[in-house]
Amino acid sequence: MSKSLLEFASVLYGYPCSRQPAIQSLSLKVPNGKRCGIIGQNGCGKTTFFLLANGLYQPQSGTILWKGEPVQYDRRSLTQLRQQIGLVFQNPEHQLVASTVEEDISYGLCNIDLPESEIAQRVQQAIADFDLQELAQQPIHNLSLGQKKRVSIADVMVLRPRLLLLDEPTAYLDPRHTRELIGQLQQIHESGTTILLASHDLDFVYRWADWVFVMDRGQLILEGTPQDVFEQREILERLQLGVPLEIELIEQLKAIAVKNSGITELNITALTLKQLQQKMFQSRQFL
Repeated sequence: MSKSLLEFASVLYGYPCSRQPAIQSLSLKVPNGKRCGIIGQNGCGKTTFFLLANGLYQPQSGTILWKGEPVQYDRRSLTQLRQQIGLVFQNPEHQLVASTVEEDISYGLCNIDLPESEIAQRVQQAIADFDLQELAQQPIHNLSLGQKKRVSIADVMVLRPRLLLLDEPTAYLDPRHTRELIGQLQQIHESGTTILLASHDLDFVYRWADWVFVMDRGQLILEGTPQDVFEQREILERLQLGVPLEIELIEQLKAIAVKNSGITELNITALTLKQLQQKMFQSRQFL
């Protein structure tokens, strides 16, 4: 795995009214340059993890390291950290603060004392990058949820972070807006930003991510490539997560192919879904 950007070392964090810590003895490294996904049931600690990663919460024990150095919690250090680690909340209503789209995108830049000319240039670039030209002067409250999601990501990316954190980015989005979001994430990753997102959409994580973390009750249970993680079906079923639909379909096709097409278990493991379909149609025993 490539060198880590963000590291949690035996981190503990609990809420005052909860008997069980939200994050307990969590050790995890986010690899630089990767597209990473976190999966887990509600309450597994994903959102608390993001709030700790962004410096909004401070661990009660353990250490969080950014680029190999422990995070410092003075105001100046946290301001610098949040320029490098951008957090997009699940609900964009919790993030948008200004009256218009253009004002909202400029808000974070105005808080880091950049020259007005650079602020204007960055805002216009973000508006272009996220296809917000027609919405730039629109009041935030007039936007659809999908549009607000776009603005919330632009708010963060205008700061040019090294790591982008997204909590349930496809929540509330219809299929069209989900496709648009995936395209935007691809552009962000290609620009050099590492991405870590939490999602309940296993099919999306399986297709999109390079590296997957599985959390439960504030702990890391599994990590690895999507293929390696989703092969651990017994563990995933125990956590009530299941596996992506594509894997379910591949397993069913394998069973049919072994039974009807003379393909052995030995050579079927190397076949892709498309190859399996082709072999089944060739044998004319697909149904």
